[in-house]
Amino acid sequence: MNMIRALPFALLAAIAAAPSFAADRKAEALTEPQVRELLTKQGYTRIDDLEFEDGMWETDATSADGNRIDLRVDSAGKVYAEDVVSNLTAEDVKAKVTAAGYSKVHDVDYDDGVWKAEAERDDGKNVEVRVDAKDGRILAVEND
Repeated sequence: MNMIRALPFALLAAIAAAPSFAADRKAEALTEPQVRELLTKQGYTRIDDLEFEDGMWETDATSADGNRIDLRVDSAGKVYAEDVVSNLTAEDVKAKVTAAGYSKVHDVDYDDGVWKAEAERDDGKNVEVRVDAKDGRILAVEND
């Protein structure tokens, strides 16, 4: 009988964990060869150290003007270069992340064309949230 009563709680816990897992899987849906092809089509060469980390693909590559640059690629295939100028401030990012349902937003940092923030989900789990530097859209969420 206790097992039957515990089942709804286990189901709720699984559902609460699903958004983070789904976001990670969605971003990973782009394969390494697809990311390489995408970057090559955009004029990048010498694509090195390509790896999936923190909910996004990360690499360094040579841009069309010959400069080495750090890049990130989100699940939609949008490329973020380290030299992108952000339209947002750290306070804007805190507000966007809070509006998306996260609390205790802190350690907001701009790195490689993407904002990062530490936060807490409504179930109390700590996450790292990646935010678009232009529009404040949540790009990726990964358990911390």
